[in-house]
Amino acid sequence: MHLPSEIIKMYSLLGSTKTEQPVFKTFILAIFAGAFIALGALGSQIISCEVVPVAFGRALSGLIFPIGLAMVIIAGGELFTGNCLLFIPVLDRQISLLDFVKNLAIVYVGNLVGSFFIALLANYGHVLSLYNGELVRSAVNTATAKADISFIDGFIKGILCNVLVCIAVWASQAAEELSGRIIALFLPIFLFIVCGFEHSVANMYFIPCGILAQHVYGFPGHVTILGFLWNLLPVTLGNLVGGAFLVGGGYYLAYLKSVQGYDDD
Repeated sequence: MHLPSEIIKMYSLLGSTKTEQPVFKTFILAIFAGAFIALGALGSQIISCEVVPVAFGRALSGLIFPIGLAMVIIAGGELFTGNCLLFIPVLDRQISLLDFVKNLAIVYVGNLVGSFFIALLANYGHVLSLYNGELVRSAVNTATAKADISFIDGFIKGILCNVLVCIAVWASQAAEELSGRIIALFLPIFLFIVCGFEHSVANMYFIPCGILAQHVYGFPGHVTILGFLWNLLPVTLGNLVGGAFLVGGGYYLAYLKSVQGYDDD
């Protein structure tokens, strides 16, 4: 098992590798990551549809949703929420703040493309027609609840979400075996789903999926692109704060700032 002091050194050195790779490669891997997260989100919707009590349905969602992040880690992908940890090499002066911002911007757009693509396929492939239309209702209701969230709630739930997501990514690096990596990332992601926190990339699927369902299936609803953006702004900012500043900055202060040239570990 890799110790936290070893993992943070890996992240510090990983920064230049990620930021120096070709933009096209970063963008393609970001599309894949967005699609993987969206597939996990779709699966979580399907397994929890019509399940009562609601708390049990949410627990079932928590069992399925981590598959998306597992695919990102195992198959390769660039995920906005996980890449917030690149703030560590910024603080360690391995990459510039501009490199960090540029990487996040490219990855964010790629994640949006991948997530929206799965939302399109789920609707126009009539995947949502399962359960005699109840899955459509669930998709629209989920999108509505997320679009109607207040700014402060979205921001705080975004912070809490990405603290757990980044811990999941971090924990997956502690294990050397594939099975250990999957188990390590599963637990924090299960927790964030059960708690109902807000993940910007997952919402890039959830809300467009609900918007499209209103039109494809003629289901009554009032979710709009404006509502989508209203959710995405605070949740994205919260994810950035939780991942970059709290987890990334916190572990930098704990494991890198306190040593000189890594020699004391």
